[in-house]
Amino acid sequence: MEVALTIAGSDSGGGAGIQADLKTFQQFGVFGTSVIVALTAQNTRGVRAVEAVSESMVSAQLIALAEDLPPAALKTGMLAEAALVRLVARTIRENDWSNLVVDPVMVSTSGARLLTMEAEEVMREDLLPLASLVTPNLDEAAILTGRVVHDPPTMERAGATLLRFGAAAALVKGGHLSSDTIVDVLVTPAGVRHFSHPRVDTTSVHGTGCTLSAAITAGLALGRPLERAVTDGLDFVHRAIAAAPGLGSGFGPLNHTVSPPTAGE
Repeated sequence: MEVALTIAGSDSGGGAGIQADLKTFQQFGVFGTSVIVALTAQNTRGVRAVEAVSESMVSAQLIALAEDLPPAALKTGMLAEAALVRLVARTIRENDWSNLVVDPVMVSTSGARLLTMEAEEVMREDLLPLASLVTPNLDEAAILTGRVVHDPPTMERAGATLLRFGAAAALVKGGHLSSDTIVDVLVTPAGVRHFSHPRVDTTSVHGTGCTLSAAITAGLALGRPLERAVTDGLDFVHRAIAAAPGLGSGFGPLNHTVSPPTAGE
């Protein structure tokens, strides 16, 4: 069994962050490990409190896994502060970990800020050059590139900019587009691919970005090519949204118990 690592924040509501990542890893048949960098008090209505974990504790978690359970692939989610972004990037370099998916979590679905402004620059300079894939939504792509991102052509340009920043590939997510059709844009050195699907009329979208990046990470851990891992991840998320259990009175969680695509599909 392959090991997949998530480095992210804890979501007490269970729909995003470490909790969503581990549920997704389990569904894809990889062994999930975790490094918790922040605690959040939240539910489907919003984030009530955020507290970063100390650098020493984050470092201790990373060292423990490096010496005994090194990952075949890993992802980062909420990293909270600049010092933690630097620490995570340094550890990835020192251990020569590959197949890194960077989900640049900056603002929650409910609007709470989850990454400091100083950390945004550190992410661009230290973490993106290590990424096999970066998966920003429209707002995150705009922050990272300093450009307006609002439609597929600007998503393509943002993806190309992220490659110039050092990422090996970029998946700019179109969930915030105003159209009835959602378009996700994958930009790699080999070219551009659009993934289109009808928008599901639902408020159960909490944790979609975490779940997608975790699903892609699991695919990479299983040895699937990047484009296949992205295709499988998007398929998993779309079905998890469609089958959402309708929990809570705000932005509800996905259904992480849906079956993932298999290698032969």
